Amino acid sequence: MKKQSVLNIKGEEVKKIELNENVWGIVPNDAVLYDAITLTRNSQRQGTASTKTRSEVSGGGRKPWRQKGTGRARQGSTRSPQWPGGGIVFGPKPRSYDKKMNRKERRLALKSALAYKTIDKELIVLDNFNLADGKTKTAIEVMNNLKIKDQKTLIVVDKLDDNMILATRNLANVMLEEAKEINTLDVVAADNMVVTEAAVAQIEEVLI
Repeated sequence: MKKQSVLNIKGEEVKKIELNENVWGIVPNDAVLYDAITLTRNSQRQGTASTKTRSEVSGGGRKPWRQKGTGRARQGSTRSPQWPGGGIVFGPKPRSYDKKMNRKERRLALKSALAYKTIDKELIVLDNFNLADGKTKTAIEVMNNLKIKDQKTLIVVDKLDDNMILATRNLANVMLEEAKEINTLDVVAADNMVVTEAAVAQIEEVLI
């Protein structure tokens, strides 16, 4: 088991807990991690780019000039690809960029991302993240206390409440999520990951 300090929102250590090695202490698998990130990013693509082929472009039904005798190259339509306003060859068409990944690989990828957070000392565990007044000023004070202000931060809690959302929604570098909603890309993209003790237990319960 890995030992991890637990801080309060003032940045003071209150105790230590043991992190499960099978979640936070594995040897990261970079190949699976890459695949999971690619899958997530691909799923965010709309895939709506579209161009018209020569058969779809309006006009061009008449032969521009006769086949022989003009001295010019033969042409059958003004909508051929070489003409201005002509059709596009091998252009994009609407498609899905979704990829498939089995459950075991998705879990391994998330474990690898979490393991990197502990290896790189980018994991902070809080006893709780209760922001009773729901003020952005209070959330900024917490970031200052944890020495992570102006850094891209993923905050993971066991359950969201309105005050948490109100306090953090205007902070450009802060992403707030429930433990059951985190994904590999969000973990990797964050400079720091702040997790409540209850959220740690939830993550371990899902991934073990």
